[in-house]
Amino acid sequence: MLKKIILGCLLIIIALSIWNWKWLEYGYMQAKGQIRVIVEAKPIEEFLADPNYPDSLKQKLLLTKEVRKYAIDSLGLYQSDNYTKLFDQGGKTLLWNVSASEPYELKAYQWNYPFLGSMPYKGFFGLEEAKKEAKKLQDEGYDVRIRTVGGWSTLGILEDPLLSNMLERGDGELVEVIIHELTHATIFIKGEIEFNENLASFIGERGTELFLTSHFGDSSAQLMEYIHSESDSRALTQIILKGAQSLDSLYGTFSEDDPTAFKDSLKAQSILNITRQLDSADFYNPRYHQIFEKTQPNNAYFMAFRRYHNQEDSIRSIYESYNSNFKTMIQDLKSKYGK
Repeated sequence: MLKKIILGCLLIIIALSIWNWKWLEYGYMQAKGQIRVIVEAKPIEEFLADPNYPDSLKQKLLLTKEVRKYAIDSLGLYQSDNYTKLFDQGGKTLLWNVSASEPYELKAYQWNYPFLGSMPYKGFFGLEEAKKEAKKLQDEGYDVRIRTVGGWSTLGILEDPLLSNMLERGDGELVEVIIHELTHATIFIKGEIEFNENLASFIGERGTELFLTSHFGDSSAQLMEYIHSESDSRALTQIILKGAQSLDSLYGTFSEDDPTAFKDSLKAQSILNITRQLDSADFYNPRYHQIFEKTQPNNAYFMAFRRYHNQEDSIRSIYESYNSNFKTMIQDLKSKYGK
């Protein structure tokens, strides 16, 4: 009887392994990449003590230490060892992210992860693997987007290090990505990706303004540069979000009987009309006028903006309901949804 039970368990394990082979293979590749980053990351103090490490980068590292302290002490984010180490990428891209959407509906493709549930993106440590995933989805008719990942977060599961390429950002942008990712490590609700990303975006952006004001002064060059950058980002976001609404309206007029060429033509013209609005937008940085000069966005691009900014007004209302006090708000959210 015992042999039969053991044999039955082995057969179940083998069957589950075969059924979940793609996830076992993917999980192995991700684990290998993450372990490499964790193992090879070194304490920030080692870089600060290295006489050959550039002074400009040392200043960035010192800034990250101040940001962590502020995020924990003043904003109330989770106290951990995240971002106390640095992984040197050697100037190379480390991570790529694949997302996808239905071709005639702003509906994200979902990957069903074991234990984690559904998520609208999939990360890769290798570009070729990301391209293979993207091509498979494109062949199935989805709009697909591949983008590089500039910040590292395991949602508080592991000790997240800084990535050396993060230090190439301006002060405000560096502060924002750290606060954004520390927010994920503090509050992350399973199955609520859009809320999680909107919350982290709002806390990251508003928290950065508060930090720069406190650390550099309310008339500092760092704060002014960030405010101008955020103004450009918000202007672009509003154009894209309004454009997404117009696409929703267009797709609502399509029927299954409409020829694909007809739908593609109307979709392409609508997207072109949206991107042309950048020509007359008032940007501080003229590079925003050329964002779509080479490639037009697709549904996956519009979905990404919704994922990070579509609930901004409701998040702001929550913040204001706590008298614009992040520490009180985050403490309450931690008690409800924290780790």
